[in-house]
Amino acid sequence: MRILFYGSPAQALPFLRSLAREEECAAVVTRPDKPRSRGLSSFPTAVKREAASLGLKVLDPPNPMAAIEELSALKPDLGVAVAYGRLLRPELFRLPRLGTLNVHFSLLPRYRGAAPVAWSLINGETRSGVTVFWIDEGLDTGPILLTRETAISPDEDATSLQNRLIDLGVGALREALALLKSGAAQPRPQVGPPCLAPPLTNSMGLVSFEKPADAIHNLVRGLAGGPKAYVNLSSSEGPRRLILLRTKLPEHGSLEAPSAAPGSIARVDAEKGFLIECGKSSFLWIVEVQMEGRRALPAASFLNGLRLGAGKTLPLINLNA
Repeated sequence: MRILFYGSPAQALPFLRSLAREEECAAVVTRPDKPRSRGLSSFPTAVKREAASLGLKVLDPPNPMAAIEELSALKPDLGVAVAYGRLLRPELFRLPRLGTLNVHFSLLPRYRGAAPVAWSLINGETRSGVTVFWIDEGLDTGPILLTRETAISPDEDATSLQNRLIDLGVGALREALALLKSGAAQPRPQVGPPCLAPPLTNSMGLVSFEKPADAIHNLVRGLAGGPKAYVNLSSSEGPRRLILLRTKLPEHGSLEAPSAAPGSIARVDAEKGFLIECGKSSFLWIVEVQMEGRRALPAASFLNGLRLGAGKTLPLINLNA
């Protein structure tokens, strides 16, 4: 099957490799090179570098419509898009004989948009998966070819879940192609309440310990692959950003901590980190942290450096107040 592949970041590479190995990649379309400052050469996408190493035809137009004549001349059977980063116009996704498939890292219609993995964790979902669907005019609204589902563990973060979904997605795409080749592919409409997964922003990472511990834990793990969760601390050098890299909810029934105010340190453990009180008298282990511009540290070691212990309160500041 002659395939046009659309993709840009590293997460698309396993799909490209699988297609290059098992199908005929007529061309690979990716985002243009990113310019770099101070006269340095531009930086190509991970997909462009990989496609070149595989000896595949690569196109990286600023607007994919600029390449439509060249793509049409290739007479593709199918298009496959994985994290391309641009919406395809109807002239492009209808160009292949069988249309264009997208591999999306959620169970559509849940989490349509740019950051489905992060938002599924932020919202505390216990299940996720991948959806292989046909692209249409909407944002991730097209008919579904197949889905594959998986459970989300309580401490799984965006990076580890994304990696698992990539593996799941490669297998799902392989199954989808087999269905198309056999004539057994049956598109079905998306069913259920939709929700959006918009791009992540730096501002959404600011943590308030007034919120319940589970909401903070979900934010930390949801932002693990992106802008990161953080708090602002007061220091002799001025305001400093403390990035929360890993957290963990206490095991049920394991807490014997007095109730104080949110932000209060209830307990310190050399291996677990420090236990901090959050909203609604809930508690959260802060396991690993990183002061902005410095190396990551076990949370207990960081706290020792501040000479803080149980019964004390983190020197939190609100820069927006």
